[in-house]
Amino acid sequence: MTVKFQDYYETLGVSRTASPQEITKAYRKLARKYHPDVNKNPDAEEKFKQLSEAYEVLKDPEKRQRYDALGENWKAGQEFTPPPGWEDLFGSFMGQAGTATGGKGFSFQFGSGGGFSDFFNSLFGDTGAGFDFDPRSRGHSSRAGKMRERPPAPTEAELAVTLEEAFRGAVRNIALEISEYDERGTLQRKTKTYQVKIPAGITEGKVIRLAGQGAKGRSGKAGDLLLRIRLNPHPHFRAEGHTIHYTLPLSPWEAALGAKVQVTTLDGTVAISVPPGSQSGQTLRLKGKGLAINETVRGDMFVELKIALPRHLSSEEKRLFEQLQQVSSFNPRTSQS
Repeated sequence: MTVKFQDYYETLGVSRTASPQEITKAYRKLARKYHPDVNKNPDAEEKFKQLSEAYEVLKDPEKRQRYDALGENWKAGQEFTPPPGWEDLFGSFMGQAGTATGGKGFSFQFGSGGGFSDFFNSLFGDTGAGFDFDPRSRGHSSRAGKMRERPPAPTEAELAVTLEEAFRGAVRNIALEISEYDERGTLQRKTKTYQVKIPAGITEGKVIRLAGQGAKGRSGKAGDLLLRIRLNPHPHFRAEGHTIHYTLPLSPWEAALGAKVQVTTLDGTVAISVPPGSQSGQTLRLKGKGLAINETVRGDMFVELKIALPRHLSSEEKRLFEQLQQVSSFNPRTSQS
């Protein structure tokens, strides 16, 4: 059978010498761009299928080796027929099978866009979406391996939470628009609602997994839902992992003379002692006022001091500053302490 050659490296925009990490990075970037859930262009779904097929081959060392055996002279879109003896070469890549303990499994994981191209099938066999091709199964040869169902691909989404929710934990009701297959095998867009428990101490980039609550594949079974956490910007605090950062404005006299100052934290207001002679940029540590690391331990909060000057002086304030100027020997450009 003659089919159109597909240049999987060109599809992902990587070189033939690309590392597995480079291939994965390129796929994830393009998959986010062309995923039908976010890209409304009518060509996006087909592009997403091509990306999934290319990644399916290049991420797997055995399938990539088999694909690379075709050589580098083929161009995308050229007429292609598997060379003579290709099935025998397929067997040498797969290993000898026939018993449950012999041989090596060769898995074909199809993406959410459905079956792969005729070109893919001409190289690896048409095993059907959502199944493994496992020649290790007893009583089957390497060319007619047993089909076993694979779990559907997970559905991924982003969940924005407030810093207060991350600090205390929360339960949120959310709605997501996803693409999944109906009972007729047609890809449909629909809105699903979920109740999500946000654990106390969750940090930026962590993932909440809702088992079996993602989109349905062609088999009718649903994959997992993976919710990646994004922390909303806060007007006063900044989170870095389990550590909270806060900037505390001080008057010149509080910094010079020292003071007791009330500081707002995510856990309420606390009083801190500002030592005399404090400088802008100096930090004070509040132990255990950050995000929870586990049930008994919290991260810390760091308070950065920032000396603030009044924008407008009263006549009395101006007189006192002028008096200080006359009596003080302090020169910030020459003083080291």
